[in-house]
Amino acid sequence: MISADTTLYASEKTRARLSVAEGDDGPRSVQIAGADPDKVAEAAVFNVRAGADIIDINMGCPAKKVCRNLAGSALLGDTALVRRILARTVAAVDVPVTLKIRTGTDRQNRNGVEVARIAEQEGVAALAVHGRTRADRFTGSAEYDTIKAIKQAVSMPVIANGDIRSGADAQAVLAYTGADAVMIGRATQGNPWIFREILDYLQHGHAAKPPDFLEIHGVLKRHLAGLYRLHGDARGVRVARKHIAWYCREKSGVAEFRQAVNLAETRDRQIELVDRFFEHASSRQSGSACTRMYAA
Repeated sequence: MISADTTLYASEKTRARLSVAEGDDGPRSVQIAGADPDKVAEAAVFNVRAGADIIDINMGCPAKKVCRNLAGSALLGDTALVRRILARTVAAVDVPVTLKIRTGTDRQNRNGVEVARIAEQEGVAALAVHGRTRADRFTGSAEYDTIKAIKQAVSMPVIANGDIRSGADAQAVLAYTGADAVMIGRATQGNPWIFREILDYLQHGHAAKPPDFLEIHGVLKRHLAGLYRLHGDARGVRVARKHIAWYCREKSGVAEFRQAVNLAETRDRQIELVDRFFEHASSRQSGSACTRMYAA
C-alpha cells in the first residue's frame, strides 16, 4: 500500500515499494490509499505508467495513521466521497481498478452492500471484503453474512477475506458466501505454503503435506534475499527480523534464536544464524536448538 500523495514518492521507503522486481512477470497490482479523488487518480496514472497492471484502492485499512487522514476504512462513512474517488480513478486509467473494503464503519453501520453497489456502478472490476468493520480492527471474529449479501447484490467478482487460516476455512467461507475467491492476509506470515494447502484442499479434499525444515530454510533464505534487495542491507535487516520470527514461531527452542536474530546488525550475521538454526533442526528432525549455539 502506498499513499495517493505523489509528493511522497521521492522517499526511500516509497521508491522501494514502487520498484518492479527484476524478472517479475506480473501481474503487478499497486494499492493506493487516499481521500482526495484527484490525488488518488493522479497516483493511479503515475503507477500505471511505472508498470502497474492493476490499481487497487484501499478502503479497508483500519490503521489509525491511515484513518486519521480520512483514508482507508474511514472512507466507508462517506459514500458520496467513495463514489467520486472510484469514478475519477476508473476514468483516469486503462487498467482494471479493484477495491478493498470492510463491512462498514461499525457493527451498527454495516454499509458494505451499499458501497459494493456504488463500486459496481462506477466500473470497479472486482471487490475484496474483509469480514470486520473499521471499529473492529482485528478483534473478535470475522463475519461472513455481509460478504454473502454483497455477493448476492452485485455481479462483479467478490473476494472474501478475514480469518481464513486453512484449506477447510477457505472451503467453508466460499461455500457460505458464494464468493468467487478468498484473500489470505495474516495467515501468510511465515507460511507461504498456505496457498498450496488451500488449493490442495479445494481440489482433493485434504491438506497438502506440510513443508519440512529443508524447504522452510530454502524459502526463508530466498525471502531474506528479496528483503535485502528491496530495502537495502540496513533497513532490510530490521524488516527481516519479524519475518524470521514468523517462519520459526512454531519451532521449539526458538527463544534464544529470536533473541540472537534481533541483536544481529548485518545481513551476513542474520543469514549465519538462520543457517545454524535450520541445519541443526533438520539434522535432529525437530525444532530444538542447542544451547549457546547462537553465541557471537
